[in-house]
Amino acid sequence: MAEFEVNPYEVQGKVDYRELAKRFGIRELDGGLRERIFKAAGDSHFLIRRGVYFAHRELDWLLDKYENGEKFYVYTGIAPSGSMTVAHLLPFTLAKWLQDRFDADVYIQIPDEEKFLVKKNKTLEEIHDLAIDDARNIAALGFNPRKTRFFFDIGNADFMYKQAVRVAKHITFSTIKDAFGFSSETNIGAIFYTSMQAVGTFIKSVEEGKNIPCLIPMGVDQDVHFRIARDVVDKLGYYKPATIESVFMPGLKGQQKMSASDPDNTIYLNDDEETVVRKANRAITGQQATAELQRKHGGDPDRCAICQYYRFFFEPDDRKLENIFEAERRGTVLAGEHKKHFADTVNRFLKGHRKKKDAITDIERFFLET
Repeated sequence: MAEFEVNPYEVQGKVDYRELAKRFGIRELDGGLRERIFKAAGDSHFLIRRGVYFAHRELDWLLDKYENGEKFYVYTGIAPSGSMTVAHLLPFTLAKWLQDRFDADVYIQIPDEEKFLVKKNKTLEEIHDLAIDDARNIAALGFNPRKTRFFFDIGNADFMYKQAVRVAKHITFSTIKDAFGFSSETNIGAIFYTSMQAVGTFIKSVEEGKNIPCLIPMGVDQDVHFRIARDVVDKLGYYKPATIESVFMPGLKGQQKMSASDPDNTIYLNDDEETVVRKANRAITGQQATAELQRKHGGDPDRCAICQYYRFFFEPDDRKLENIFEAERRGTVLAGEHKKHFADTVNRFLKGHRKKKDAITDIERFFLET
């Protein structure tokens, strides 16, 4: 079996998600638990139905609490480093559904220092501007401003630092070093960062003065932060957070995980129409080498980056998605038509999203007050 490595800062090799679940100590999300979520919600969500969210920590415990009358809150976030991509929207898309279906408060952490600490090409001022832009992109998904709070590590330092040092007291350098592969050359800010990340897992419990269950939608690469946090917050007297974790959205060039550092490998939210068309035309499909062979034998939607982008984000209707996949399998769609339809779909979404984003002129109403 080929070796692979997954952590918040890099993904190497071809990921075996079943093996990764065993390695991380997370449980695969089975059909019974999916149905339990959908029953409690009175609805289903395509990201869960399709297995994009494939694993969890104590989601069954969280549902026990909910069914016994304890509401939970949702916590997720993003570390700003450049324009957001479509892949970055996945946890917020699910968080919005959870807010709507469970009447859940949503807390969104935008750490305005992490990339400054681990990257060399951004100033704190640049990252702050990106953080505000990220907040507007996320709010444009339609979050309820009365039940949504963005918070920043530096911007809300008066609240964050006090809670983070309570966490930090229980985390050793050896724990962080082993978990993230840090060395003695790693700056102490990056070493401390997980303590800040952990605060979101009990932030509402601090506000309310009582334990409130927390659910974290996230990519599986972020799991290590919350493995550490779960051990610590329990010592502080708070509930351990539950998690629901996703596989990686593939790259347009066929890689297993899209990379925001490769401009042609993903769709950015600030891509113009011409850029989207160019990226669509260069995307890997699952089609045969020639049109004749494609018509005769059909293609493989599982190898097609365009089909996967529909699966992950651009086509929430399962019936319509199956039609797209079946056209690829049967050879009734050729590469040029496939790519044009994809580019048109993406550009319609981006145009609508930017219109909603531009309409948000009072983003401050979403900010956490401390």
